[in-house]
Amino acid sequence: MRRALQYSLAFVGLLMVLDWGEGSLTLLRAMLWAVLGTGVLAVFLPSRVAAGDGWLAVHSLVRERRVRTDALVSVRQYGGIAEHLVLRDMHGKWLELDPRVLEANPLIWHLLDAGARRSLASGTLLHGTQVLQELTDRIDGQEARAVFAASGLL
Repeated sequence: MRRALQYSLAFVGLLMVLDWGEGSLTLLRAMLWAVLGTGVLAVFLPSRVAAGDGWLAVHSLVRERRVRTDALVSVRQYGGIAEHLVLRDMHGKWLELDPRVLEANPLIWHLLDAGARRSLASGTLLHGTQVLQELTDRIDGQEARAVFAASGLL
């Protein structure tokens, strides 16, 4: 969030300095640059992720998407450079999530994993067990390396 604000302020500041240097900066143009800066902020502003027992929610600038993790139907991974997960539940709800959020927040990952295990046990999770296993391996590996590093073994 801080970086998104820095980018938008730098963008607006650069535009205003260039416009002022040309001698064409007016109040109307300054307001236009401020609106464009707000647009840049909206583009770079990250989504907030929240989780609880049996649910996961992603709050963006415009809306909130929420799925039942204990009623997941599919978990799919898309993208190469900007990879993202798409989770769908049996109620037709879906959300899109950056897997780095799960890597950075072990508690959210644990809640998602516990819900996905319940979905698998109940038979609703039909697609995505491989994706979840790869995420588990990646996140658990990072946590193990962090424990080893903290204990001086790495």
